[in-house]
Amino acid sequence: MSADDESVSPELPERGRLSFDLDVDICVVGAGLAGLTVAREAARVGASVAVLEGRQVGWNASGHQLGTVMPGYGLALGDLIERVGLEDARELWSLSKMGADYVRATATEDLIAGISLSEGALEVSNVDTGERLIARLQMLNEDFETEAVGWQTEQVRQALKTGRYFHGIHYPHAFQIDGRKYVHGLASLAQRAGARIFENTPVVGIDFSGIRKRIATPSARLRASHIVLAGNVHLGQPMRRLTDTLLPVWRYAAITAPLGERLSEIIAFRGSVMDTDGIDHFRIIDGDRLVWSSPETTWAGRPDRYRRAIQRRIGAVFPDLRNVPLEDVWCGAVGQTVHGMPEIGELRRGLWVASGFGRQGLATSAMAGQLVARGILRGEERWRVFSPFELVWAGGVVGRVAGHAIGLWERGRAATEGVLARRREKARAAEQIREERRARAGRHSGARPLPPSRR
Repeated sequence: MSADDESVSPELPERGRLSFDLDVDICVVGAGLAGLTVAREAARVGASVAVLEGRQVGWNASGHQLGTVMPGYGLALGDLIERVGLEDARELWSLSKMGADYVRATATEDLIAGISLSEGALEVSNVDTGERLIARLQMLNEDFETEAVGWQTEQVRQALKTGRYFHGIHYPHAFQIDGRKYVHGLASLAQRAGARIFENTPVVGIDFSGIRKRIATPSARLRASHIVLAGNVHLGQPMRRLTDTLLPVWRYAAITAPLGERLSEIIAFRGSVMDTDGIDHFRIIDGDRLVWSSPETTWAGRPDRYRRAIQRRIGAVFPDLRNVPLEDVWCGAVGQTVHGMPEIGELRRGLWVASGFGRQGLATSAMAGQLVARGILRGEERWRVFSPFELVWAGGVVGRVAGHAIGLWERGRAATEGVLARRREKARAAEQIREERRARAGRHSGARPLPPSRR
C-alpha cells in the first residue's frame, strides 16, 4: 500500500455510536494511541476490527500530550537492567526504538497534514552530575545503540538562558509532532485501512469465556475472537481488574500567547526539553509560543486552577518569562503502574492488554500496538519480554494518597538538591574570584609566588 493510497481522506464517515449488533475478528476497547495502532495494523492485513470508545477519539491523555517521541521507559535504565538483566533490557530498548520508528514513518505530511515534525530532544539535569552523565552516555551509545551527545553546562546555558540547569544529554534522533493531530490522523488511517470506530460507546459488560467473546454496550452487542483492552483509568467496571493496577495521575499543561522574538533569545533550542527529575517538559511551537507541562495530581482538578502554578513554574526556571500570558490550560489523566513499565501482552486466550503508558512516552504506545497486532495475527511472541511486569494492584485510594505524597516529596527533594547545587556553584565562582584577586595583588606587590610544595 502506497502513502497516497493510505493518506487521510476528508470523506471518511463520521464516528457514530454502535447501534447494531456486530461480529468482528478483533474488538479494541479504547481509541487512544495504542488502541488505534492495533486497529490500523490489524485492518491493514485484512482483519475485521471494531474500536469502541466511551467518549471521543483521543479525548484524554492521548490527545493532550506534548508529542515528544524518543526511546525509553518510565523505569530508569539502571533499574530496568537490575530487574530483567542486560540482554532483556536491550531487547526492551530495541522495541522502544521500533515504536519511535513507527511514529516517524506515520507522522509525515503525506499521511497526516499539519503534523509539524521537528527534530531533537534535550534532557537537562537539575544538579551538577558530570560523572553520572558520562556513565549514562556510554551505556546508551555502547550497550543500547542509541545516539546521545553530552552537553556541558556552558552549552546547556547557551541554549537555555537560565542558571537552573547544569549538564544535559542531547538526543539528535528524537523528534516532536503535533500530538493531537497525530492521534486523530491515526484514527483516520485506521478507518482508511478498514477498521470501524464507534464513539460514545462505553463497554458495560464483557464475557471472556469461549472462543468468541461477547461485549455489551448500552445500545448493541458485539462478538469477537480477540479483545484488546487499550484504555486507561476510565475503562470502568467491566475492566476493574486492569484499572485497579493503574495509579491515575492528572498532568497539567499550558500554552502561552505569542511571545515574539524574545522567546528565541531565551530558549534557543528548538526541540523539546525535559529535566531528569521528570518535573518540567516544554518546547517552542508555532515559532514564538511556549507549551509547558509541569504540575500533576492524583485526582481530577479544573485545569484553570493550575494556571498560576504553571506561570510560576515558567518564571522560576526562566525569570525573564515571569507572568507570561497563557492562552489555554488543559490536563489529561494517565495510568501509571506500580513497577513503572507498561502492561503489554495476552492475559488469557483471546484477551489482550496494551495499557499503563503513564510516563512511558508516545513511542511506547506505538510499539505496544504493533506487538499486540502481530501477536494476534502472526502468533509472534516478542511481547513476552514484558512478562516480568505483570498486573500489580496500585493500592486504591491509599495508593493515590501515597502517590501524591511521594510526588510532593520527589519535587521537594529535586528542588532542594537544585538549590544546593546552585549554591555550590556560586561558592566555587566566588572562591575563583578571590584566588584571581590574590594572584593580582601578589603580582602588583612584586612578591614572588610561593614555590609548589614538595611531597
